[in-house]
Amino acid sequence: MAGRKQRQGSSIIEFTLVGIPMIFVIVSTFEMARGMWVYQTLAHGVKDAARYASVHGKTCRTNGNSCGITVAQVASRIQSAGTGLDGDYVSVTLTDGAGSTPCSTLTSCLSNTTTWPSDAGGVPGSALTVTASYQFRSALSMFWPGAGKVNFATVSFPASARETVQF
Repeated sequence: MAGRKQRQGSSIIEFTLVGIPMIFVIVSTFEMARGMWVYQTLAHGVKDAARYASVHGKTCRTNGNSCGITVAQVASRIQSAGTGLDGDYVSVTLTDGAGSTPCSTLTSCLSNTTTWPSDAGGVPGSALTVTASYQFRSALSMFWPGAGKVNFATVSFPASARETVQF
């Protein structure tokens, strides 16, 4: 019995030495997976929007055709293909041969009725670029020693897609 009394409390010490680092590893694994998912989703949404815009160039608005699109429709395409992305953390820039149309957030783009690509930049054969950046907030910073108040770290995930205007 004397040997048993000497071992009391060892499970608490073992949990402290092994359990707490394992909790950190598990949270880190989930945060890395979440970050990879957000990046892949953003890249998919940007690529889908670029493909969509490439078939709605200048000739879509000529000779009675009415298939022209707006900045809001391109932003909506990013939002629908980027399921789960928070539009307030996504900044978007649409670039055609005539210049760039920046949006501070994807949400602000959803109300922009400007025609895009423009007549000068939407000529068949010209390049279109859709660029986006997502401000990913990670919970890993709460485990940083001495961090004090919990502030979520922000990492910027960029994505860009370039397509050629088809019509």
